[in-house]
Amino acid sequence: MSGSHGRSVRRRTFVLGATAAVGTAALAGTARAATFGWSDDGSNYVVDTGADLVFKVSKTNGDLTSLIYRGTDYQGYGGMNSHIESGLGTSTVSIRQSGTTILISVTHGTLRHYYAARSGENNIYLWTDKADTSVSATRYILRVKKGLFLNDEPDSYTYAPTTVEASDVFAKSDGQTRSKHYSGLRVMDYDHIGWTGGGVGLWIVRSNHEKASGGPFYRSLLRHQSADGGGLYEILYYGQNQTEAQRFGLQGPYVIAFTDGGAPSSSLFPGTLTTSWADSLGMSGYVGAGGRGRVAGVGISGRNTAYPYTVGLANSAAQYWGSARASDGWFSIGGVLPGTYTLTVFKGELAVYTGSVTVTAGGTTTLNTIAIPSSNDPGNASAIWRIGDWNGTPAGFKNAGLMTYAHPSDVRAAPWTGNVVVGNDETASFPCYLWKDVNSGILVYFKLTAAQAAAAHTLRIGVTTAYANGRPQVTVNDTWTSAIPSPPAQPSTRSLTNGSYRGNNHTFTYSVPASAWRTDTGQYNVLRIDVVSGSGTTGFLSAGTAIDAIDLLA
Repeated sequence: MSGSHGRSVRRRTFVLGATAAVGTAALAGTARAATFGWSDDGSNYVVDTGADLVFKVSKTNGDLTSLIYRGTDYQGYGGMNSHIESGLGTSTVSIRQSGTTILISVTHGTLRHYYAARSGENNIYLWTDKADTSVSATRYILRVKKGLFLNDEPDSYTYAPTTVEASDVFAKSDGQTRSKHYSGLRVMDYDHIGWTGGGVGLWIVRSNHEKASGGPFYRSLLRHQSADGGGLYEILYYGQNQTEAQRFGLQGPYVIAFTDGGAPSSSLFPGTLTTSWADSLGMSGYVGAGGRGRVAGVGISGRNTAYPYTVGLANSAAQYWGSARASDGWFSIGGVLPGTYTLTVFKGELAVYTGSVTVTAGGTTTLNTIAIPSSNDPGNASAIWRIGDWNGTPAGFKNAGLMTYAHPSDVRAAPWTGNVVVGNDETASFPCYLWKDVNSGILVYFKLTAAQAAAAHTLRIGVTTAYANGRPQVTVNDTWTSAIPSPPAQPSTRSLTNGSYRGNNHTFTYSVPASAWRTDTGQYNVLRIDVVSGSGTTGFLSAGTAIDAIDLLA
């Protein structure tokens, strides 16, 4: 666990916008003899920002074909351009200049994509308007030439000869695993992602993800480096481990930003970026600040102050979130499209309150103090013993800190097997994930007093996701076995092996009769937890589930 902590600190120092100090380098960079404007070289529209950045967009397909900053072209690895998904193919591409702004519009079927440049800035602003599923996923990948930045980040990987899983998880010779999936971060944990070196910083500043899917805790591709170059991603919809339906509409702006090596200016971050200059550009689906509203809450009562709280807004058209203030639960979420939303309060990542709120254009919906009923937080229940915390995550369990940036087979993982004794560092001893083919049948030993053994009790197992309908069936002292519970709705794709425990939190409850307990108070009771499912394959791709908390109620 200590190794994973060191990695987190290092990444947050050099990469992340949400937790890193904002760089002081000016975005415009060093002025040079250039004129803001555009030209046509026959194959591409060529845009000179009038600062240090010149870029080209293909007139045929809308790909970004060149990205020259201070004379160096950063675009391209493996002969590939930068683009939506893996490239749109033949598209209609047009360009126009309006004062100090240049807009390139790309039309491919029902999809619209836009690049915008502003005079004197070393930034490219991007929007993507997806109307339907004709383009399966929605990602923009910025492909960067090899050798321009060091391949030394913890999540860097090479296309090693050893493939661990599918064609996207690899093992190094030392047994450590790598994949572009292993970001280690939730959407709410970062504002920008990228690299810095040689006095240059190259970043993608993410959008507010209002048309993305998965909420504030979603994890997906952010970047990768390999022997042939690197990729920076803005993921607007990705089919892996989705918990909700895809949303459609204009998403952005997200920004490709160059700096003198520092982090991009915080003025580009989601929630702070002002794009009133884009109001008159005529982009499909664009809604300016005047057409949006705000939700503000004076506080949240009934919180457990040991945990962070997040407030989320979601409907079929959009999603938003904001952190609740630690002192009193105050929150404010701006830039919200008009509509009625489900408001959810999360303790950690566990939903403990839901309500409804309506947002109007140009208005602020102010909410009185939200009171979380005590019964909504399973952590408030009196328990004889408890393994883990009810916070919607596997945090604290064995290997939990490693699993957001490594495969379960990674050499750094502690053994997935081994039994657990309540009262003997039980949470750190209990594996964060259980699989039918790996560690099903784990045993938990615990003692009861005579009074406790004389009564029936409720056993609860909270999970955060499941793969292939994996769910727990329990046996007590080899004398009582629960029924096989029905599987809750969970994502259908990989999760436990590609860096995410995030699914739909669910609590399984088991009514254990008094006759199941051992009456000798000097003896241990034995709880066996098996993973059951008829689907899945073998090993770490057999049916499995991620654990939030386990407790025996008083």
